[in-house]
Amino acid sequence: MQRDVFFVTLPGALALDLTGPAEALRLSGQFRLHYISPLVEVELTTGLVVSRLAPLPRQLPDGSIVVVPGVNNSQTQFDTPPAQEVREWLSAQKESIELGRLQLVCICSGSLLAGMAGLLDGYQCTSHHDVIARLRTRVPAALVKDNRIFVEDRHILTSAGITAGIDLALYLIAQHLGPQAALDVAREMVVYFRRGGEDPQLSPWLQHRNHLHPAVHRAQNVISADPESDWQVDDVAAKAHISGRHLTRLFRQHLGISVRDYHEQLRLAVAKQRIQQGLGQEKAALAAGFSSGRQLRRALLRWQPE
Repeated sequence: MQRDVFFVTLPGALALDLTGPAEALRLSGQFRLHYISPLVEVELTTGLVVSRLAPLPRQLPDGSIVVVPGVNNSQTQFDTPPAQEVREWLSAQKESIELGRLQLVCICSGSLLAGMAGLLDGYQCTSHHDVIARLRTRVPAALVKDNRIFVEDRHILTSAGITAGIDLALYLIAQHLGPQAALDVAREMVVYFRRGGEDPQLSPWLQHRNHLHPAVHRAQNVISADPESDWQVDDVAAKAHISGRHLTRLFRQHLGISVRDYHEQLRLAVAKQRIQQGLGQEKAALAAGFSSGRQLRRALLRWQPE
């Protein structure tokens, strides 16, 4: 079933904040996109005029995603009558967001508008580096994080903006449709996965995909489709239609890790999922393809020594 996504569109909205995430979600084929505004048409930063905008809806379907793109000059454009109307509308969605009936996604300075609407009090969040100081001043109760591509706290996600909005859209696709769907869209868009300097690592399913080598992607797809199996390099290489020696060299060249290490990281992700689902460590280890809980613990120490 498709999920509804509502893009709140204001005058001066950054074109890529709007169109980047929208295109990523569209390519997944599983989201219905709506563009809403207090105005019938607005002009974006590039001079593109977006018209036939729908009014701000009184009620949103449960499970909807509300996206608030940033604007070119948040110092002035968020103090206009249309922005004030959006603030009041966002405030009315607060309970639904807190209860998880809606998911709020803020791109760039969209975080500031949501914060001014009272939605970020007590939430970890981020924004474009030029907006961070203003966000802290205008929304002192927000837990603002520096140097992050995006931050997720409960049902609210905020991003650094512009191209980071695409990273966040890919994360949403992975969250709602699975990692492979996000990888398919990223490859279609020829997008690199990025992280900020202090950003928590992205899921292992999405790491090491910032390359364009088709044989390596084929090998990664083979392993990620069945990480619990006892894959040998030559077996994976055969399915990727290259030799084992060449695959080993390509992994080092394009990923900076070995085939074995990549496989182990995916197994760790599976084990963590099983533990979150209630399995004990020993059973989770076996379910992920480890020979024992001890082997799982050793793998954890290798990749998460702290």
